Amino acid sequence: MNGTRNTRQAAALLAVAIGTLCGTADAQGNAAAPAAGGGTAATAREDESLLQEIVITADRRRSFGADLVQAGTFRGAELIDTPLTVNVLPRELLDAQQATQLHDALRNTAGVTSAQLNNAVYSNMSVRGIVVENRGNYRLNGSLPVVNLIDLPLENKERVEVLKGVSALYYGFTTPSGIVNLTSKRPPAERVLDMTVFSNQHGTLGGHVDFGQQTADGRFGVRINALLADLDIGVDETRGERSFVSLAADWKPTDALTLQLDIEHIEKSMSEPTTYFVATPAAGAAVVLPPLPDAERNLGGAWQQGDGYADNVLLSARYRLARDWEFSAQAGRSYLKRDRYFSQFQNFNLATGDGRIAVTLTNGNVNENNNYRAELSGAFFTGPLKHEVTFGYTHNKREAEVPTNPTCNFPTAATATCAASTFQPNLFRRIALPELPLPARVVRTASSITDKGLYAFNRISYAEWLQVLVGLRRADYSSVNQVLVAPTSRSTYEVKETTPAVGVVIKPREWLSLYGTYIEGLEEGGIAGAAQLNAGEVLPPNTSEQYELGIKAEFGKVLATVAYFDIDRASSFVNTAINRFVQDGRTAYQGFEFSAAGEVTDAFSVYFTAMTLDAKQERTATAALRGLRPENAPKFTASLFAEYRIAAVPGLSVSAGVFHVGDRPINQANIAFADGYTTYDVGARYETRISGRSTTFRLYADNVTDERYWAATASSLLNANLPPTVKFSVTTRFGVTD
Repeated sequence: MNGTRNTRQAAALLAVAIGTLCGTADAQGNAAAPAAGGGTAATAREDESLLQEIVITADRRRSFGADLVQAGTFRGAELIDTPLTVNVLPRELLDAQQATQLHDALRNTAGVTSAQLNNAVYSNMSVRGIVVENRGNYRLNGSLPVVNLIDLPLENKERVEVLKGVSALYYGFTTPSGIVNLTSKRPPAERVLDMTVFSNQHGTLGGHVDFGQQTADGRFGVRINALLADLDIGVDETRGERSFVSLAADWKPTDALTLQLDIEHIEKSMSEPTTYFVATPAAGAAVVLPPLPDAERNLGGAWQQGDGYADNVLLSARYRLARDWEFSAQAGRSYLKRDRYFSQFQNFNLATGDGRIAVTLTNGNVNENNNYRAELSGAFFTGPLKHEVTFGYTHNKREAEVPTNPTCNFPTAATATCAASTFQPNLFRRIALPELPLPARVVRTASSITDKGLYAFNRISYAEWLQVLVGLRRADYSSVNQVLVAPTSRSTYEVKETTPAVGVVIKPREWLSLYGTYIEGLEEGGIAGAAQLNAGEVLPPNTSEQYELGIKAEFGKVLATVAYFDIDRASSFVNTAINRFVQDGRTAYQGFEFSAAGEVTDAFSVYFTAMTLDAKQERTATAALRGLRPENAPKFTASLFAEYRIAAVPGLSVSAGVFHVGDRPINQANIAFADGYTTYDVGARYETRISGRSTTFRLYADNVTDERYWAATASSLLNANLPPTVKFSVTTRFGVTD
């Protein structure tokens, strides 16, 4: 670690320590000082607590906009005061688009692309060309890292937040793509009972029940959601089922103590369409890309089921120690087990269409996260300065079992696992694949990651126009990766690192803020996938840096943001020449991001985002890669969704959306690019009363122009878009709030 970095860390630590010590002295009897808004600090403290309660569910209702953020150390803060790019996708937007998958929601945020998979089974995402790591970057209620290897339900969520960029201070080792936070629906003040039936033109049919109620004068409440559906997405030989049940319970046994419990049980079984693999050509030879297939075509079979379940449990407690001090603790567990048939079509001949399908067989892939957090938060004045401090400790343990993943090829000679086959797959016509049984479960690789951290954060406010934010995290990280089948091996990595976070927010007007931040991040090296020779291997951890400058402004009920970001990080990818997942050099990501969300008028809502990205591989081990774009990194992405409520027809709303993703390199060597694409959606909603009950009819059609495109790429894989879908639903409210 160089001297400049040590100086920055020391300065940040000193600022936190001085603020805390001064605050302690002030609390012990310092004379009343002028408060930020006039008068004295003592007067302000007598009026109300300086430590405001975080009530995300009290944010804007029936709006495309939001005022508050829950993720990270900024939870409970005003969005306009948060010195990072944050996109909040509220319930109103999710309902308007009938979003059921993370991709449905996240495509509304700039820089989001699908990585490798086309969302038929689950959403595998990248932001700003950086993978959103599936075991650490997805969070439940701002805390528990949930395993995103199965469709995480959105129907029981109040909203989805995307905190972009480096987030090590609060979340430890995560990729600098950002944190995706899912906020549960909480028990409502008045009883709610909603029943929804939904379908699409392909044959999906399902139902969803949402019940919530508070009792004991609001001291206890529950929110129960349950869903069951048969799935048909319009792709040949691709069928499935999806279900979940969840409980969110709140209990306030005393005025000072609040307890919350969240439980989810999720199941999904879905045939996984065959993906396409583009081989690196020999020197001097041209790259051979497959032609875009019909969106309904699947070269695989209905028996190739990705079958899994997940359990997420989170217990949270908050105790008000004094008027301006609070202690909180959280404990949670996320567990996932799944079977998988992953297939890829490769070695194809464009003239004849003949090629080879390789099917990787996975019996019982297990991931388990156990997460614990304790925090002490307080607020106090030192003279004219207001301090909002947080001291915390986290302990996260992530364990995984990767079974042996034999691959059977069609056509192929016999192997120890696979029978000989003369079956000849073809690019242009589907021929039913003969079914393969899963092998006996034998754990090949077991990994265990322990990520512990102590952190301190201080938001220092002067008057109404200046905020300075400083924080430090001391991380203690270790990972053990064991190969349990011959030849056995064991690799261990350990690192202790201190990383700072510094930000400044200037508000020349109440509706306008200018900010700048510098954050250092901690990142796991990544895990080799099932198709790589080093499957299950955990690469060494590394650090990243991020600078961000931005402007946020409120125009009525619309919050607009313009931001510049600069991220420097280590790069990991599949070296196709040796088919190994490797860490090779560093990559720089620079760009501008724009957003505007909220109500332009009482009848017109918009959600707009756009991003320009200049990403380059730097300091690469291979000179040929230097200066190239990282895989799956588009130079430009944008989305616009709008809804208009028609006054002439009470209860009727119409909506439309446009979503654009630029071209993306299919691998780090940039041997080929997946073309950019633009899709258009339209929708409508009609609210009325039937038999005295509030009833809502929704209709939503995506990709109405039937655009054909490569929806996902990375690691030399290509996945075509899913067929256009028309979704419709009917929701009837039986609660007292109807």
